[in-house]
Amino acid sequence: MIAIESVSKHYGESSVVAGVSLTLAPGGVTGIIGPNGAGKSTLLSLVARLLPMSAGRISVDGLDVTTTPGDVLARRLSILRQDHHLGSRLTVRDLVAFGRYPHSKGRVTQTDRIHIDSALAYLGLDELGHRFLDELSGGQRQRAFVAMLIAQDTDAVLLDEPLNNLDMVHAAAMMKLVRRLADDLGRTVVVVLHDVNFAACYCDHIVAMRDGRVLREGPPSQIVTKEALLAIYGLSIEVRDIDIPGLGMRRICLPYA
Repeated sequence: MIAIESVSKHYGESSVVAGVSLTLAPGGVTGIIGPNGAGKSTLLSLVARLLPMSAGRISVDGLDVTTTPGDVLARRLSILRQDHHLGSRLTVRDLVAFGRYPHSKGRVTQTDRIHIDSALAYLGLDELGHRFLDELSGGQRQRAFVAMLIAQDTDAVLLDEPLNNLDMVHAAAMMKLVRRLADDLGRTVVVVLHDVNFAACYCDHIVAMRDGRVLREGPPSQIVTKEALLAIYGLSIEVRDIDIPGLGMRRICLPYA
């Protein structure tokens, strides 16, 4: 469980996250949506201890993220950021091996190799293990980074706008993978999304932020409504229930000015 208690983040006079309290239960997919500047990615970075909090407390399975040793926290929680600062002349297999660092400290064991091989196989990357990252398509590269998280073998996985720079086909494939992480591997997945329709189709729970605060949270049926979306985005949005092949009945939105 991820518990966020009265968390704030300030930069001088500016408040980016303002007194957010959330409890994210184990399992399933939680989507964080909201307009640009709502504080979505900042909140995720606070949970992962990539940024210090100005106030509040965050715990993961009862462990305080500000005081828990880094290697211990990294065995419970993994994150894929928007910006990847790893060299492009890194092979896919080497990248996935980085996921084992909290366990191996760089001394790869047979157990680590099993996890690496399993992650590559799960995402269909076996044949690409020797390829360099800059030789991959955007979709393949994103899958390689997710394989790294799978190899890290954490209960909770945080994804910060994983659909950035992906076309519709690869974005849909990524969201199907997000569902598999939750359904097949039992991971708790928290994903920041700009596309409300992907959140509506693939998430179990949606947290809607605006101006650094949680405006609403609940299942997609409660968040993807004309009234709620007007409050979140300040935009009149038509909402329809559509039967989507492979997903069943889902609520989608049709924004217009």
